[in-house]
Amino acid sequence: MSKLSANSRPRSKPAIHPKIKPAKGTPAPTAARLRRAATKQDQVLALLRAKRGTTIAALAKAIGWQPHSVRGFFAGIVRKKLGLSLTSEKTDAGRVYRIVGTMPAPGRHEAKAEPSHA
Repeated sequence: MSKLSANSRPRSKPAIHPKIKPAKGTPAPTAARLRRAATKQDQVLALLRAKRGTTIAALAKAIGWQPHSVRGFFAGIVRKKLGLSLTSEKTDAGRVYRIVGTMPAPGRHEAKAEPSHA
């Protein structure tokens, strides 16, 4: 009995889909129809940009995330990826978070130079 190597296995062909044409008389899609619904990221950023800010508990309930996911979003997306300034202050309602300013921090989207090895 011979063994088949990973490269000699038959590969499946990609499915070919026929072009789908809209029915006659169908109106062309407008910009409003093409625009996608607000994403969860958009919803979180809107709540953080509110003048009063928001708490982790309120975000978790509004978006349906766990509190640790909200904190991870703050660190990974809001601060690192988008480069926004996120502040927090302790209030009677708990810790309130808000985005200060709307411009990303300078240099956040530039590629980091890798050290050259001579």
